[in-house]
Amino acid sequence: MADEIRKGLEGVLVAESGLSSIDGDAGRLVYRGYTIDDLAAGASYEEVLYLLWHGELPDEADLASFREAMAGAREVDDAVLDTVGALADADEEPMAALRTAVSQLSSTDPDAERDPADREANLRKGRRITAKIPTILAAFERARRGEEPIAPREDLAHAANFLYMLNGEEPDDVLADVFDQALVLHADHGLNASTFSAMVTASTLADLHSAVTSAIGTLGGSLHGGANQDVMEVLKEVDAAEADPVDWVTEALEEGRRIPGFGHRVYNVKDPRAVILGEQSESLGEAAGDRKWYEMSVAIEEYVKDEKGLAPNVDFYSASTYYQMGIPIDLYTPIFAMSRSGGWIAHVLEQYEDNRLIRPRSRYVGPDEREFVPVEDR
Repeated sequence: MADEIRKGLEGVLVAESGLSSIDGDAGRLVYRGYTIDDLAAGASYEEVLYLLWHGELPDEADLASFREAMAGAREVDDAVLDTVGALADADEEPMAALRTAVSQLSSTDPDAERDPADREANLRKGRRITAKIPTILAAFERARRGEEPIAPREDLAHAANFLYMLNGEEPDDVLADVFDQALVLHADHGLNASTFSAMVTASTLADLHSAVTSAIGTLGGSLHGGANQDVMEVLKEVDAAEADPVDWVTEALEEGRRIPGFGHRVYNVKDPRAVILGEQSESLGEAAGDRKWYEMSVAIEEYVKDEKGLAPNVDFYSASTYYQMGIPIDLYTPIFAMSRSGGWIAHVLEQYEDNRLIRPRSRYVGPDEREFVPVEDR
């Protein structure tokens, strides 16, 4: 058993965690004992951050103090904003720009030189990283539109402040609530690839900024966080062709194309986050008087389920939800990172508390023995 190779570490237990629990057969996701349905319906993203980092939901006084600390950490140093602007001018990909900027945040963090295992310092760094990522993303988007960044406001909640910095207008309550719910849904999800990447980095006793930067790089791949952008590109392609969604998907599958947003390494049924985001996509369409993105998505979902036995994952309905909110398509995955930073930090805190260097083995399958020949004789 010790020598059995499990590609992708599938089914291999490598850690214990008190953060999130996934029942792939029942389609159930739980953060520290609370179902995602209850949290999405009743808790703000800031409450979920507090829960993940501290183990309990905050009372009113704790939440007020936590929100104040988060809001007070939103400003980003001019040197980092200059980098963000230069990356926008160079037409850098948003995830790559975010990765670079988050790494640079350590240069101005007052706790940067503290012991990597100092929990209180890490909580302060975690607040700063999580608070500044929306500022970075909004500044990047505005820079590539040729617009000046908008300073964050401390009187707005985390989700509403991002939409304000992105568009220059305070969002209405509906948009703010939908976006906040999306952040709650993406905050943590067990030992996924980016979370594991952060833990591996932290296990070397590298600092928190390094761990989060590593996770951002991992999330950028199309097999992890990039699928939500791919989903919207497919929906737009169907719309541009003025095709029946089922006919389009049938032809695409016959051509060997993969339909993004379906299937999951953990869930054998519909992702519970997709259930909630599907409802939000429908609500936004009804509010705008145009249900086409939602109806197109439902038609594709039902066909793929019947033909391939695959259920949608969280990326499938986050795509149309974000699109109807006016968010640029290539910001979908960075927004995933904006939310998931809270979960990454929580897992890194766990890793530091009971650390052991993560160092698996591989089975060597190369030549057994070869005779070395000096270069002049080869």
